[in-house]
Order: sequence, then structure tokens, then C-alpha cells
Amino acid sequence: MAEWTWEWKGYDPAAEQLRESLCTLGNGYFATRGAVPECRAGLVHYPGTYAAGCYNRPESTVAGRQVVNEDLVNLPNWLLLRFRLRRAEGAWGPWFSPHPRTLLDHRHTLDLRHATLTRAFRHRDEKAGVVAVEQTRLVHMEDPHLAALRTVFTAEDWSGDVEIESCLDGEVHNGNVHRYRALNHHQLTQVRTGAREPSTVWLTCRTSTSDIGVAMAARTVVADLPPASSELRPGRHRAVHRLVVPLAPGRPVAVEKTVAVHTSRDTAISDPLGAAVDRVSSAADFAGLLNSHVAAWERLWRRAEIQVPGQSGRVLRFHLFHLLQTLSPHTADLDVGVPARGLHGEAYRGHVFWDELFVVPYLNLHFPEVSRALLNYRYRRLPRACRAAAAIGRAGAMYPWQSGSDGREETQQWHLNPRSGRWLPDHSHLQHHVGSAIAYNVWQYCEATGDTEFLHTRGADMLLQIARFWADLAVFDPATERYHIRGVVGPDEYHDAYPGAAQPGLEDNAYTNVTAAWVLGRALDLLRRLPVWRREELRDRIRLDDDELPKWEEISRRLWVPFHRGVISQFEGYDDLAELDWDAYRTRYDGIRRLDRILEAEGDTVNRYKASKQADVLMLGYLFSPGELRQLFRRLGYDLDDEVWRGTVDYYLRRTSHGSTLSGLVHGLVLAKARRAEAWQYVQEALEADIADIQGGTTGEGIHLGAMAGTLDLVQRGLTGLETREDALWLDPVPLPALSEYGFSLRYRGHWGVRIRRLSGRLEIGVPDSEESAIRVVLADRAVTVAPGETCTLVLSADDPSE
Repeated sequence: MAEWTWEWKGYDPAAEQLRESLCTLGNGYFATRGAVPECRAGLVHYPGTYAAGCYNRPESTVAGRQVVNEDLVNLPNWLLLRFRLRRAEGAWGPWFSPHPRTLLDHRHTLDLRHATLTRAFRHRDEKAGVVAVEQTRLVHMEDPHLAALRTVFTAEDWSGDVEIESCLDGEVHNGNVHRYRALNHHQLTQVRTGAREPSTVWLTCRTSTSDIGVAMAARTVVADLPPASSELRPGRHRAVHRLVVPLAPGRPVAVEKTVAVHTSRDTAISDPLGAAVDRVSSAADFAGLLNSHVAAWERLWRRAEIQVPGQSGRVLRFHLFHLLQTLSPHTADLDVGVPARGLHGEAYRGHVFWDELFVVPYLNLHFPEVSRALLNYRYRRLPRACRAAAAIGRAGAMYPWQSGSDGREETQQWHLNPRSGRWLPDHSHLQHHVGSAIAYNVWQYCEATGDTEFLHTRGADMLLQIARFWADLAVFDPATERYHIRGVVGPDEYHDAYPGAAQPGLEDNAYTNVTAAWVLGRALDLLRRLPVWRREELRDRIRLDDDELPKWEEISRRLWVPFHRGVISQFEGYDDLAELDWDAYRTRYDGIRRLDRILEAEGDTVNRYKASKQADVLMLGYLFSPGELRQLFRRLGYDLDDEVWRGTVDYYLRRTSHGSTLSGLVHGLVLAKARRAEAWQYVQEALEADIADIQGGTTGEGIHLGAMAGTLDLVQRGLTGLETREDALWLDPVPLPALSEYGFSLRYRGHWGVRIRRLSGRLEIGVPDSEESAIRVVLADRAVTVAPGETCTLVLSADDPSE
């Protein structure tokens, strides 16, 4: 069970919010942090609950300006359950509150296989005695609207009463991220409470600006024992159910709290409150809920099987668990994107960035229906992206860097540097490369699934409008006889302007230009593939002029890519920047991952230096195989040989602070292809990013979902060289000694459970028996066809150093 369980022993107030984030339970519809049930939000604990896609836009005053930020809303706290003991003289003792002095044998156990969080401790009341408490909770995976908490009390060597207060608490706000403390954090209004005898309380409220209705109903019962008293007490902001239960030595008493959550965004309901009360009234007891919950998770684990030995495999399973809690099959029914910090906290305000670029490739081969839903989230916001482009005088679709409810740009206008305390203008909305990421995801999904219906309809609409934006943004310069893209910010994020420039934005970010050329090329390929009737329909609907396509062809071959000193330049003028004294800064500061904040606090700016937050140019090596990358550069008229690429990798490795959890992931995969001896250091960093909280306190504000999913994709695609293109599975295994054995199953072109396993110099591909077509598998030196019901064993090259 060590492979499936994670345990936290003792009670450490300083580490509780990190543990709460890592112990979050969810089902794709909503999630609740792993906070202790008896505590409301404060400096130590933060019991947040978040429903996917439930946003609100309060107005705040920042640096003397009125700004509006959209936030993922912290919903009413359903978890709250506290207790107190009746003392020998008959008076009630204080309500239990965790404290190192009174807590004995305190531990939390997260069971990944069953998706439960169990907390066990013994509490000593000086005047009553010792009571052992065990609490098990779940957020139901089969019925996404249900959650449950079971608390078992056992008196040790004393008899008496315990009073339990089970509560739905509407007096909550968004307060998980300390640096947002100056912003308006009140999200809920019109709180009402009520009760339904004999054991249910309910609470309703609405979000203050988006006007989403939220309803919760809680049923609290004592299993197999009638309580001495039971009182339902609806209040102004809280609905309380108080029970008194007699305890006898060594006789466990179980209290079961079952909760239903609905919002007005739900389908197939009349109203949220009626649905919540109805659902909780008909819900099974805790044992029944646990059985159906575990069965649902067992089905998920079968579809997402991954086998890697040792601690690496244990961490990968932990990452997979959190991915499935955020983006489960229930997500396929929702209009939501990929929240960068999961449903685990309030960092980045729950916004959708480009993290699906690291998530969708994994989901494509296990839960393609979820991938399609995430792409549909982007498709529904295509009209908004087209309006955003038109607003700056451009054609096509300009997707926002940060997205939320309706697809408008949600990037904040100002951000706080907690090191200096200053609010600074935020120019990250200039990361237009998010459009290329969306196009890449469309293409990858359709290649993996063969979903031509999506490719020829919604996928084509997005791909062509993104291509149209890049074509209109590119400007021809007769002096260079090439096209240039100006006024952008690349994935690095540190550099948002030239030193001393009056306006933000950079020229010819290499990653942006190369991926834009790729998008234009794929759009032209797609138009050639489309049936004539569909092509004409599409051209008519998006008003695609005859003279646009030749221009797309030309731009896709003549976009400028800057070079300096034999390596690819991150952007035009990068070589003119100053070199940073990295050793000096490492000596002066405990950590320099957020070098931008350090320099700004010193009165300097990272824009002056050759210093990157995370992979920028090297992202090209993450997205494209070496062969594809060479072809891309060749199409643009550049020769990208192995020497130039290796030199580029070396150059930026020495100039990157790894201020993002994605950085270690990308560098690990790039090095696995280019210089495998050094890759493991970065792969290990990616595996430990959240568990060890390497960013220094950020994981308590929500896990880094892109990095977690990316480690799974690193095994699935990175180590195997797996590509889905030209109606075949392409494999080019990377010999990485520290991860030389692995196995996983995937879903490909109608085949459920295609198994790929690497062991002892062999690669095994097994295709389950079915009536589907055989699968063509292509390696660097051979091609084989594997029919349903067959397993093919391929001997790998003898010079593989991992053997």
C-alpha cells in the first residue's frame, strides 16, 4: 500500500496549508482542500471549496485605480464539524481546536486508490478524559454533486457526552493568497439558510456579480445509535445541526455528514436548492457512498494505468491522482478550461492559461472525451477572441493569456511584488503564443483520436482564425526580405520590454515566430485535406478571401528567426542585453527562482539581462521532435543542425532561474533528447516540485497542474518518443537510466488499453482483442503492424547505455 498512500504525521501549523493543498479531494465538478473540519479559515487553515468554472468579478481599488479581477469563488464551507466533551462536573468543555499540546498521535493518510483522506488523532481533555477520533472524507467520483465526512469517536477509560456541531458556513471569502489581501475578497451575497427535519440543513447564496446561484444541503446522522438530542438551527450566515451523543469506554460512535452541492450552472435541475436537498435526502449512507466511489475510481485507474518502479512511480501516481480530480470524465459535461492551479487553491485566481498544452497530450490517449471538452471551452470563446483581435485592428482570433468565464482577457493590469511591496504594471497579456498552443492542442487531439468530425468543424474554425491572426500580425520588412512579429512577450515572461523602452513588447520572439509558422502550415494542410464542400462552406462562413492563402504560404516560409553567436536568439536584440552575475546573486539570496522580483526590489529590472524565468526557445524542443523541428526551420529557410541545437540548449541552461515549475519539466524532456546524462536532475525537480514545494510556499495556494500532468506526459511521450501522426504510432525510446523501466496503457483510434512496456532492452506493444483495425507502429529503423489480440516485442539497440 505504500505505493498508494501518503502520510503526514504530527501537527505543524507552518506546513498545514501545503498539506491541505496536497490532500485536496475532488471529482472534476468540485473539490475541497484537505483542511481539518473543526477550523474556519485563518492564518493556519484554509478550508476552500471550488466548483469548476464558478467565477465572480468583484471591483477593487489598487494603487489608487479601480480594477476588476475575476476569481474562482471559494464556496460555502461544507466541511465544518466541531465537537466538545462534557466534563465530570457537568459543564461543557471548550470546543476542540488542534494544538500540539493536546493532540496525540496526529496523522493524515491520503489513500490514492480509494481517493479518501483519513485523519486520526487522540485528544486529551484535562477534565473529561482522552477521546480517539478518526475522520474519513470523500468527494464522490460517481455522483459529482456529493461529498461525505465520517467521524468516529471512541472514549478511553471514561463515560460521558460529546456535543457535535455540523455546519454549512456561508461566512467565507477568498483569502487563500496573502498577496491578494488588498483586493476585494467578498464573493458571496444573499445568504439564506434553512432546515428540513429530521437531519438536514441547507444554505443558498449567489455570487455578487456573476449571479451564480449556489446551494448546499447537509444530512448529519449518528450511525446505529439515536442521539441524546438533535437540534437544527438555521442562522443568518450558517446552518447548524447540533447533536449530543453519549460515549462509553471502548465503544465507537460514528457521525456521518453527507453533503450535496449544486449551482445554477448545472443541467437537468429545476433549481439548485431543490436539487441539493433532493440529492442529499436520497443519498446512501457512508458505507454505500464509499463503495460506489471506490468503484468509480477503480474504473479511472484502469484507464489511466501507469507503472514506474520506485519513488518516481509513486510520485507519478500522486500527480495522476490530482490530474483526475481536476479533470475527470465529469469535466466532459462542463464548460470549463484547465485551471493552472487545479481546484486546489486561489493562486492565479483560478484562471486558464496555456497549461492545457501540458495536459491535453496525456488526456488525448486516456480520456479523449475530456480533451474534446477542453477544446470546446476554447471554441465557445472563439467569437470573443475574434472581437479581441478586431479591437486592436487585427483579423482572426487573439485568445487571452488568462481566461475565465467568458473568454475576455483576465490578465490583471497590475501585480504585486511581495518582495518590494510595490504594485507594477502587468504586460503578460502580450503572450499571444497562447493561440499557437490552442492550435497545437487541436491538431494533437485529432491526430491521436482520428476525430475528423471535430477537425473539420470546430477545430478548423479555431485553427484558421488563429492562423489568420498571425498572418495579419506579421509585417514584411524589405530590408530583411522577411516577415516580423512585434510587440509580444514569450514564454520566458521575465522580458516584457526592451531596457528603457516607452512601450512594452519584444520583436521576433523565436518561439512565437516558429510556432506561428507551424500554425500557418497546419492551417494550409487542413484546407487541402478538407472535402471540397466543407472547404467551400468554411471559406464562406469565415469569409476567407482567395488572396489570404498565398500570403499565409509566404509568411509560413519567411518569418524571421533571430540568431546570435551560433545559437537561436530568444528574441531580436537578446544578445545586446547584459550578462548577469549569477554566482553573486546565488550567494546573496537563499533562492533566485523569482529573479525578477529580486531585481525590481533592488531598483533594477530583469529586462536588462540575459536571464530567463523558464524555457522559451527550448519550448520548441518540448513540442516538436528533432526531425519535426529541423523540418520547421528548413521550411523557414534555416539550417538547424544538431550542433546549433545543442549549443542553444547549453546557452539557455546557463541563463535560466527556473522560476516556474514548468521549467524543470521542459528542460528534463529536452535534455532527455539532447544530453540524457544531465536530464535526470531536471526530471527529478519536476517530480518533486509540489511535494517539496520548491517554489517556496506557492503550493499551499494550489498545485501546479501543468507540471504534474507534464511529468506523466514525460513518461508517455518523452521517454518513448511517442507521436501520433500519419495514422500511426511513432516510437523513438529515449534511454534514461533512472527511468529505464516503465509501462502504461493508452486509448488510440478506438482501441481501449493498448499496452506499451519497456523492460530489459525490450519494448512490448500489446493491442487488446477487438474488431478494430491493426495498429501501425513506426520506429527509427523499422515499422511493424500489430493486430488486435497480438503483442509485439521489439529488441532495442544494443548501444543503449541504460541496458
